[in-house]
Parts: sequence; C-alpha cells; structure tokens
Amino acid sequence: MLSIITQNMGSLCSKQRRCNEADAEENAQAAEIERRIEQETKAEKHIQKLLLLGLDSTSTIGAGDSGKSTIFKQIKLLFQSGFDEAELKSYIPVIHANVYQTIKILHDGSKELAQNETDSLKYVISNENKDIGKKLSEIGGRLDHPRLTKELAQEIETLWRDAAVQETYACGNKLQVPDCTPYFMDNLLRLSDSNYIPTKEDVLYARVRTTGVVEIQFSPVGENKKSGEVYRLFDVGGQRNERRKWIHLFEGVTAVIFCAAISEYDQTLFEDENKNRMIETKELFEWVLKQPCFEKTSFMLFLNKFDIFEKKILKAPLNACEWFKDYQPISTGKQEIEHAYEFVKKKFEELYFQSTTPDRVDRVFKIYRTTALDQKLVKKTFKLVDETLRRRNLFEAGLL
Repeated sequence: MLSIITQNMGSLCSKQRRCNEADAEENAQAAEIERRIEQETKAEKHIQKLLLLGLDSTSTIGAGDSGKSTIFKQIKLLFQSGFDEAELKSYIPVIHANVYQTIKILHDGSKELAQNETDSLKYVISNENKDIGKKLSEIGGRLDHPRLTKELAQEIETLWRDAAVQETYACGNKLQVPDCTPYFMDNLLRLSDSNYIPTKEDVLYARVRTTGVVEIQFSPVGENKKSGEVYRLFDVGGQRNERRKWIHLFEGVTAVIFCAAISEYDQTLFEDENKNRMIETKELFEWVLKQPCFEKTSFMLFLNKFDIFEKKILKAPLNACEWFKDYQPISTGKQEIEHAYEFVKKKFEELYFQSTTPDRVDRVFKIYRTTALDQKLVKKTFKLVDETLRRRNLFEAGLL
C-alpha cells in the first residue's frame, strides 16, 4: 500500500515538474516575443518614412507621369541589391506592351492629324505601310500582347521610319506619346531576341502606372554603416482616383518627395485632354501642401525630366502653359534654358509659400533639379536629401 502511495506521489511530482517546465518554457517564449516586439518597435522609431508623390496618368503606358516610379526603381538599383534575373524577366511583357502601345499611338495619331491639320498630307502614311499600320494598331489595342518577334519588330521599325510617323512623333505634345519612344524604337532588334533579358536601363525606361502602394527600405550610405539613416520610401498612385488611398500613409511622415515633370508644360492629361499637365501638377502640389497631417513634414521638390525640358524649351514656348503666361524669353541656348528653369523654380517656390500657413513656415523645403534616368544625379540628390534630413533631426534634438 505504502509503495503505491509513494509511486502516486512520485507520479504527481513528475507531472508537476513537467508542468513547471512547460510553464517556464512558455514564459521564456513569451518573454522572447515581447523582447523582439520591443526591439522592432525601437527599430521602427528610427526608420524615417518618405512619401513619394507626383502626377501619374491613367494610361497603361504611363504617358504623362512625373517620373516618380523611375526614381523608385533607381533607389532599388542604387541602395539595394537591384533586380535579380527573375525580376528582370518579369519586365519582358511590360516592355513589349510599351512597344506595341507606342506604335499604336503613333499610327492612330497620324490618322488623326491627317484629318484635322491644315498641312494634312505630311501625316498620311505611305500606301506600302498602311496594312502594317492597321495590323500593329490592332495588336497595340489588345489587353494581352504577344511576345515581340523579329518579324513584328521589323514591321514596327518599318512603320516607325515612315515619314508620316516621324512627323507625328514631332507633334508628340498634341498626342500622348511616351518619353520612352525613341529608346525602345532604337532597340527593337535586341528587344525581340528570343533570349532577351531586360537590362537595368530597359527597366528604368519601362512604363507601368503605379496603383496602390509599393515600398522599399534603404540607407543612402549603405545598410552596414551605423551612421546611416534608414528610410522607408513609399511610391503611391498619383492618378486622381488613387489619391484617396494616400490618407492612411500620411501619419508620421518625415518628408514628402514631390516629383514634378517640368517638361510637360505644353501637354495635356490622358484622362482629360482639356487639362494642362503642369496645371494639374500645380493643383496637386497645392493640395498636398495644405493637408493638416503635413503640418511639420519636410518637403523635397524634385523638378524632374530636366533632360527633356532643356531640349524642348528652345522649340516650344514656356508660356504655352497658362501658369507661365507671364514668361518672357531673354536669350538662346544654355542661357535661355537656365532662365526658363529658374522661372519655373520660382513659380513653385511662390506656390509653396502661398500655400503654407504661418505656423508651418519652419518646416524644411528644398528644390532639386533632377533627371530620373540619370543614376549619378539621382544618387547625388538622395545624398543631399539625406544630409538635409539629418541636419533637421540634429536641430530638433538640440544638437545644432
């Protein structure tokens, strides 16, 4: 009897020990989870949130975009590991679609100009290329585009070189011709190779509109350097119907990077051909400035697509845009380019201060001249942005 009681007591003690061990293990796991949450919370506090905003088009090819998504891709290339082979290959259908959509815009645009312009004959496609044009326009209008073959690339090149299509391209501001047109048309043979893998440059030129929100985390001085700030950059859809989705991102933003395509002063919106793109950009910038959640947020204005602007400004007058109607050219060449750029810059500066209430005048505001496709310039610009935000943080901490 005594041995049975002793055995039962031993069994109970053994069970109790196991329970205690299980509880201890569970408590240790809970403590580890709490420690990790605390660590992540602390780390999160040191991550600075950047919001990348700007005008986007509802066009599937991205005609009329501010270039902000190209900036986003440059950050991935510059401060992260870039694009692996699988990611590069994922751009093949995008790039091929860009090619088909572009040649459709040019073909259909030539027909439109041939009907509406006084010197209509120069926009009439040659008889030998009309069937090719009709075929490519049909392909360009599909939702699913075929892979670009050598034969199709040859036909696209033939139509691209047609005198009427070249005249149409010269009138690109009247149509929705994307900036990537000459790049892709000059590389048709390579893009149609059966073993084609896009290059980094191809990916930068590829146009696909941003919908919703994409994000990337980076440090401009490298992830392994303790002195480097860590940023989380959000690229959000800039179409009119996407802007309501920004609201939940506004809280706790360190800085807004606003991209304005200064080359689009003589172009209209894809979704509203009566609305000038620069006017729409102006109104969007003004709206963002007045948002209550940006009361203490720094603003970095990227006056983007300067490479296109400097070529265009000597041909197309800046005062084609109603906002710039008081512009007066003073010279030619580089001097005129600089004069025009400074005028646009001043307009945005005036808009900023007009839209900023007295209680917000101490927030940081900087303007940078950018070309999103120029990797060296983007790198230099982001290092300047990083330096500006670091100084602001030191100032707020009372260390400056």
